[in-house]
Amino acid sequence: MSFSDLGLNEKTIQAITDLGYEEPTTVQKDVIPSILEGKDIFTIAPAACGKTCAYIFPLIDIISKNNTQNILIITADEKESVNVSDKFAIFNKYHQINDEDTTGANVIIATPSLLLDNIKENTIDISNINILVVDDINLIKKNRQLANLEKILELLPAEKQNIVFTTRRSKETQDTLDKILKTPAEIKIDKNKESEVTEVNQNEPIMPSSSEKPQKEKRSRYQKRVQNQDKKAIDLAHRYKIFGKKTPSFLLDDTTLVTIAD
Repeated sequence: MSFSDLGLNEKTIQAITDLGYEEPTTVQKDVIPSILEGKDIFTIAPAACGKTCAYIFPLIDIISKNNTQNILIITADEKESVNVSDKFAIFNKYHQINDEDTTGANVIIATPSLLLDNIKENTIDISNINILVVDDINLIKKNRQLANLEKILELLPAEKQNIVFTTRRSKETQDTLDKILKTPAEIKIDKNKESEVTEVNQNEPIMPSSSEKPQKEKRSRYQKRVQNQDKKAIDLAHRYKIFGKKTPSFLLDDTTLVTIAD
């Protein structure tokens, strides 16, 4: 099976092909079509099986078709937040970003604690989220962030698409899962698929070096975006040490799709 068999947009597939990704992993084969169909999903999958790209690829497609989508991705730790943001930037590169559009999609990527701090400081509004992704609820539990996640759930609209991943089923997370999911499609990936990304040659994408000179047009876009950044959000991101050159607009600009990588 190829990525084109999963219903992805040609521009998304072009970006995937550029990185040498030849075939989808098992979790990508199962999850991508379900997300594109708008289903609620609960996926149990082992580490390094291609889970992150399993939701990034279809979300990029969904946003390209409807720029009024508001997406919240909750990760278990700050490192994974930046990883998700970087991958959005890389695989979105062939989709157009309209600098004049001030009603574009919002993609918020954060840990539960960071998100709650943003909400308290009125730098983020999550009342109109269309799609919620919880990236490893079991690890969120291990990081003692389950209570913060439940506070966030109370602020989200009832009607939305919910996508939840975990490495294993846990009794401690079941009550929280019941609050997120009603009748989800459950997808379970065998443990022997751990590290499948290596087997199918899905190497970790490398962000362009900050020393590389961007093209004139893209530099102009970036300068325009910087002017719109929220100073409070910048300070908050620095405080959590997750704001770096790889993601210059991470969690800052609420009028654009994703970070421009280069």
